Amino acid sequence: MTSRTIPEKESLTVEFKSDRARLSDADLVLAVVCLANSEGGEIYLGVEDDGRVTGLSPDRSNLTTLAALISNRTSPPVSVRVSTFDELGQRIAKIEVSKSHRIVATSDGRYQRRRIRSDGKPECAPLLPSEFTTRLGDLGALDASAQPLLEASLDALDPLERQRLRAIVERFKGDRTLLGLDDAELDGALGLTTRQGGNVHPTLAGLLLLGHEAALRRWVPTHEVAFQVLEGTDVKLNEFFRMPLLQVFERIEGLFSARNEQDEIQVGLFRVGVPTLDPDAFREALVNALTHRDYARLGAVHVQWNADDVAIASPGGFLEGITADNLLVVAPRPRNPVLADVFKRIGLAERTGRGVDKIFAGLLRYGRPAPSYSSDSTSVVVRLDHSSSSLPFLRLIVAEEARLGAALPIDSLIALSELRDARRLTSTEIARAIQRDEGAAKRVLERLVESGLVEAHGNTRARAYTLSAKAYHELGAKAAYVRQAGLDTLEQEQRVMKLARTYGTVRRAEIIELCRISPKQATRLLAKLVRDGQLVMTGSRKTAVYAPATLGSSAGKGPRERS
Repeated sequence: MTSRTIPEKESLTVEFKSDRARLSDADLVLAVVCLANSEGGEIYLGVEDDGRVTGLSPDRSNLTTLAALISNRTSPPVSVRVSTFDELGQRIAKIEVSKSHRIVATSDGRYQRRRIRSDGKPECAPLLPSEFTTRLGDLGALDASAQPLLEASLDALDPLERQRLRAIVERFKGDRTLLGLDDAELDGALGLTTRQGGNVHPTLAGLLLLGHEAALRRWVPTHEVAFQVLEGTDVKLNEFFRMPLLQVFERIEGLFSARNEQDEIQVGLFRVGVPTLDPDAFREALVNALTHRDYARLGAVHVQWNADDVAIASPGGFLEGITADNLLVVAPRPRNPVLADVFKRIGLAERTGRGVDKIFAGLLRYGRPAPSYSSDSTSVVVRLDHSSSSLPFLRLIVAEEARLGAALPIDSLIALSELRDARRLTSTEIARAIQRDEGAAKRVLERLVESGLVEAHGNTRARAYTLSAKAYHELGAKAAYVRQAGLDTLEQEQRVMKLARTYGTVRRAEIIELCRISPKQATRLLAKLVRDGQLVMTGSRKTAVYAPATLGSSAGKGPRERS
């Protein structure tokens, strides 16, 4: 029986098209445009919407010119790959469509995009002109915050908000050269205004930062920020703001600070504050939401204080090429570069563009889980856990930073956190956690080995890592270290004996691979099993073979005793 090789159902990247009545060229080209304006994907021609394979129309005899037809009927031209094959006894065609980095239309001016309906099924829907800004912003092809609002005049800007901006530069140690500029120079230097046709108009960034609230409601109706405090299903606080961004920032910062309790612990000569949630991490996450949101999309930035975490949701998905799995290493690419640059220059955002590092560090150094990011095409959500902190872990980090005279790199913090939770990991597993290659992970781990915080087990090929005895001591978990080490040895012995009983004999090379230990460790382990009477060694040292001991054998005698 022939098995099915194509997908069972449609998705955002899979489209089925029936060809029993020969699909028109116009409908086929429109389907290509739909995928190109989304995430790309495959069109299976000769398959019904419900997934039944019915094959190509007898009239569709020549597919060699199909790619050229699609290219000629799309603008800009879309290049596709067409292949045919047999599926369940029927001839079908697969048309592979790449994601376009520009907005694509049919040659007669029709735009479509792929989306998920309310019932969870995919469909092609019109791509409206009002959505062009969002699409180009997602692709990093347009900075909406730099666009002038030609209907607005400078009267839309509030002088009091400029004073607030200058005060923030002072408070957060921003670019002090801005303080020496007059109002017009300040607006121009930050990209808050631009000259068009001899007149000066505010940009979107200028209106968002300095605009009167009435002007914001008129020209940026999508702008809204909510701060909510939830206790289970009860809403204890539900504040919505449509004021300029710097005013919103200060209001939310005040609401956050009122709930962010702080204790202190003594670490050596240092007194270290332990907040409910690190203020720098929260501020960076909030600023990211305000600067990277899609201002062409309806919906508010939501800041929700929950019992266990703070969730910050921002309208608009990740930009092209950015995912939750590469946030730590991908080059920073803001959706609104002018707006993001203003926040950096006035001191509210990390100037290097590595604000995500600050968010991770602000949670991990207190022994909390790393921030959790999730995204779809409509929003990005980050959750900052504040349920509990590990004071012993914080003491360990503070002591190490005092020894180094510098903050621990984010990769080291992640590695230590992962090892604390998972006990024993390989460089491959650490590489996934720090979102780098294995070579980088090994360098991070070996530096931690040199510092005495981590121990390495096994040879180079199968090396595993754990927190060191020193680290477990600092964490107040000496028994856990001894218990782990003892269990490791017992587990290794059990593995060796199981292998020996299964195959009759074992060699040292097999033990090295089985237990992921060094040659010397394997030699010591085998010698112990011989001394304990569980294995019998035959042959010379280099070619030694070990077999399970039996009654009447030389069990219990070491290599020297039998030679």
